[in-house]
Amino acid sequence: MFERNRYPLDQTDPELVDAIQQENRRREAHIGPIASENCTSPAVMAAQGSQLANKYAEGYPGKRYYGGCEHADIVEQLAIGRVRAQVAELTRRFPAYS
Repeated sequence: MFERNRYPLDQTDPELVDAIQQENRRREAHIGPIASENCTSPAVMAAQGSQLANKYAEGYPGKRYYGGCEHADIVEQLAIGRVRAQVAELTRRFPAYS
């Protein structure tokens, strides 16, 4: 394929890097009302820039329509487990009225 760090963006497209940096500065200086423009953590940005961003994993973990989704299954199972833990914690802390 290609070497990941062989072509750093600042060397291959400095104009694009400048535009990205300007947008980063704008977001640091202003809070926008658009939900899709909320701040994204560096960890999420790193994950979105990984090879998983290139993976088509239609279906459910262990029941995908295409092969080669073992790692996507792991990531999705992690997400499901973490959401379930958060919901369990919220329902423990704020029990439903009955």
